[in-house]
Amino acid sequence: MTLRTLPWGSSGLGTQDHQSDMYVPAFRAHPGFTLVEATGPAAAGDLTAAIRETGAQVVSVCAPPGERADRIVEALRAGCHVLADKPMAPDVADARRVADAAAETGLVCMPAHHHRFGASVRSAASALAAGRIGLPWNVQADFLVDGGDPCPEGELVNFGLYPVDVVLALTGRAVRRVHALPGRDPRRSTVLLLDHDSGLTSTITVGRLPGTTAPLGSLALHRYRISGSGGVMDVDAARPAATVRSVVGTRAAWHGDGTVGRMLTALHTAIVSGRPPEAGPADAVAALRVTDAAARSLALGTPVPIDPPPHDSQEDNA
Repeated sequence: MTLRTLPWGSSGLGTQDHQSDMYVPAFRAHPGFTLVEATGPAAAGDLTAAIRETGAQVVSVCAPPGERADRIVEALRAGCHVLADKPMAPDVADARRVADAAAETGLVCMPAHHHRFGASVRSAASALAAGRIGLPWNVQADFLVDGGDPCPEGELVNFGLYPVDVVLALTGRAVRRVHALPGRDPRRSTVLLLDHDSGLTSTITVGRLPGTTAPLGSLALHRYRISGSGGVMDVDAARPAATVRSVVGTRAAWHGDGTVGRMLTALHTAIVSGRPPEAGPADAVAALRVTDAAARSLALGTPVPIDPPPHDSQEDNA
């Protein structure tokens, strides 16, 4: 089944254009999707009209962060499934509003937390679920980017959701307290000390390496070390990929589908099968709660607790 897909918006944090650089090429390469474009004057700047004109079944939303949640809700209420660029919403309240709209419409809304779909991460999740290292008690993670334009809002806001989401996907343990420590340049790097349910702890270093001149941002280090009661698991989330260096920068050349292609396969599967998506609004809410608490912790200089969500919250099903 081929799904008609409408790209909407090309805005992101800072100079990012994930729509043009990541999602549109991946949709074009995927056999489960075909791109459509609204050309009528009535659809210019009007998402609902563009959906009506094109007959879109899926909308890839990269609207400006401040209005992104509104456009996602609009697409859902117009009857479309959604791929939502990260962050799905500027704050937890708007993310919960998106989650409510997805639940009310019964449509798939997948936040583009594509790193959880990496081959190494998925293999590690399966091994953890099978008890290969016993009960996990600690995770050490590094997510460091080399080169590219610094994010005006800071790299915690920019990149923090990715490793937080992977740790949550790997362990299934909600975070209950966050202590964030600034790096040498607080806007470039942050260390997150997280306390999870069931006594699990994790440490995440996230940021952009200083002093580099690479014009294109590329992952310099993306790894997870998971310690359990029966052993230790090292996960190199940048594999399987080859590092290609050229005069224009460094990039990863994936063997087979990369993380974005795998994410689109998961999106397509959820839509055509009617099964819950592997990543949904609840996962975006859970990750945003952590990064929001981290920002408060940096401002206060103290750990910040995260209260359990209400019993009937979408996050209970994350």
